[in-house]
Amino acid sequence: MRARGHEVEKGIMHSYLLRQVRDAATGAIVDARLADGRVEMGPSIEPRSSDEVVEADGRWLLPGLWDAHVHFDQWAVSRSRLDLRGAESPEAVTRIVGEAILARPDDEAVIFGFGYRASVWNRQPTVAELDAVTGSRPAILISGDMHNGWLNSAALALVGVTGIDGLIDEDRWFPLFGLLQPYVPDTESAVRDAMQAASARGVVGIVDLEFAANYDVWPERLSGDPSPLRVRTGVYPDRLDAVLERGLRSGDALDEFGLVRMGPLKIISDGSLGTRTAHCCDPYLEASDLVNACGVQTVPAEELHRLLGLARTSGLDVALHALGDAAVDLALGAFEQTGARGSIEHAQVIRWDDVDRLAQAGLTASVQPAHLYDDRDVMDRLWADRADRCFAVRTMKERGVNLALGSDAPVSPLDPWLAMAAAVHRSADERGPWHPEQSLTAREALAASTDGVNRIRTGDAADVVLVDRDPFAGDTPEESARNLVDMPVAATFVGGRVTHWGL
Repeated sequence: MRARGHEVEKGIMHSYLLRQVRDAATGAIVDARLADGRVEMGPSIEPRSSDEVVEADGRWLLPGLWDAHVHFDQWAVSRSRLDLRGAESPEAVTRIVGEAILARPDDEAVIFGFGYRASVWNRQPTVAELDAVTGSRPAILISGDMHNGWLNSAALALVGVTGIDGLIDEDRWFPLFGLLQPYVPDTESAVRDAMQAASARGVVGIVDLEFAANYDVWPERLSGDPSPLRVRTGVYPDRLDAVLERGLRSGDALDEFGLVRMGPLKIISDGSLGTRTAHCCDPYLEASDLVNACGVQTVPAEELHRLLGLARTSGLDVALHALGDAAVDLALGAFEQTGARGSIEHAQVIRWDDVDRLAQAGLTASVQPAHLYDDRDVMDRLWADRADRCFAVRTMKERGVNLALGSDAPVSPLDPWLAMAAAVHRSADERGPWHPEQSLTAREALAASTDGVNRIRTGDAADVVLVDRDPFAGDTPEESARNLVDMPVAATFVGGRVTHWGL
């Protein structure tokens, strides 16, 4: 088959008859027609004159993949930012920044870097040492978990911030995101590239929790063309009034094609592991220098109840960031008392009783398994006394919690296959899996990556993916994860439109 570059770009609708595909749910060889935005499945489907017949040659047909938690603009621009992942000290970061400046000495653009993890450093950095290698050229460095930033004096002056001599903590960092956007080069071009890259990995939909007016940004950026991704746009409390004034409810279409829809109210109720601000029931094991030894609850229980009550009466789902077990407990209490619906985002450490409360409340646990790769050693150091309750996806699955896997991109890459591999094997290096008793099977991980669509049935929306090999292959978790992580995607369809074509 020829590549359909023009058709992918413009989203031209065809009727496709996929011959001899393997149904991932049953393993049976069947035919599948994608027409008028819907799927027709059958053992042998007669072609129509309008069909474009594609010989699938036994490739596997899966429900389209979703990433349940992304910051899409941040992910898009991070793909071309200075890579600070793996920097083991502030000196390592300044060396990378200095080398980048030497490579392009005449460039006066703002330096953006991403990916450092200050939690693994033996000291905190200073503005002065970043100034020493950057001079008057602004430098904005963002941590790998996006919960703090390191700016030089020139960048601090750009956004009008004073009184900072080191890292900018969460309370001051999150409000700065909007002020930084004017200095980000060519975001929309980066977004287009990132959408195509997501489609090439079989992604048909995302929940975008970017710090922006997403309900306006997405419809405006598509300029009347159908989106290659289904998008649910989150809103934060600082923009909630605008959503309420318009009467927008979760699920409402925001574009003419129904591909961009209003998503949840996003609330960040505690911090992160790397900053030691995730709110825990017990003190961090290295807490002698902390003012708050158990982390920080950034949204008090009373305010959680108010916001969730408002969301419920306004028809908005809630995506509630609660990473530590104490934050999860408070979040569950607010959901239970208000009757709000939605998800607990992260739930990185959770008490066993609260797993049952999650299930009973009918809430979704939105988990990012690939974070385990970065946090494994830090959890062993700071949470060794509760490590068995971290990324507890097996227990959640067995106790009836609805699981939705995601990336929190750019914290980890927007690639559901990577998330699935992490959930299955729980190790990214030569070490054995970290707490393997909490692993999922490949089939369970896939089911948690398809927005609740466990199998493809006639009449379903034609959001499907064709892959080149068996996604469930592998005799061990390690083999299964290796099979998943580089899964070749032959084609992706959203509503029957080709968004990626690799055949």
